Amino acid sequence: MRYLIAAAICALCPLTVHAEDVAGEFDYYILSLSWSPSWCRNEGDGRDAAQCDTGRKTDFVAHGLWPQYEDGWPEYCATDERDPSRRESQSMQDIMGSGGLAWYQWKKHGRCSGLSARGYYQAIREAAEQNPVPDVFDDLDKDITLPPSVVEDAFIEANPDLTRDGITVTCSGEALQEVRICLTRDLEPRDCAPDASRDCSRSKVLMEQVR
Repeated sequence: MRYLIAAAICALCPLTVHAEDVAGEFDYYILSLSWSPSWCRNEGDGRDAAQCDTGRKTDFVAHGLWPQYEDGWPEYCATDERDPSRRESQSMQDIMGSGGLAWYQWKKHGRCSGLSARGYYQAIREAAEQNPVPDVFDDLDKDITLPPSVVEDAFIEANPDLTRDGITVTCSGEALQEVRICLTRDLEPRDCAPDASRDCSRSKVLMEQVR
């Protein structure tokens, strides 16, 4: 009986960082690129997010650079590195949409990278610059529907070092959600681990026009 009570209490305790989630100990990265119009419709408009303002012309934003294990991922690691200043986080707004997202990504994922906050933000910028968005999606001026595989094709054409095993397209309902690109710790393309290869199962996805 005492064991059952203890187990019940533990079940109600908040989740804690796994013991194995140590800053700097991971196998590879995922660069997550989020289609801003989809996020705006689902979340951003309700928050009155600046990146959703008409005239901003925001298409893909760097959602984050996520350390990964070959099976699973670390998060909320303890680190001796200082947190970024508000100014440092705000400086990422041009590629991440907001300083708030940059701060959250540092807190959840960046602390696990083993990098300083400045180094982590620079790694996000370098990864995004080395994997440019296809021109066909730049300033998209009308809604389109297309197979997820065509989105992959466009990214591979724009980034010839990418392969189908190294890129994943996700969706939220009928809409394109993210393009996720797997990279080595040196930010070179590599295949995704099986648990990160979860492509959208829809035959077509909606890409709403940029605002």
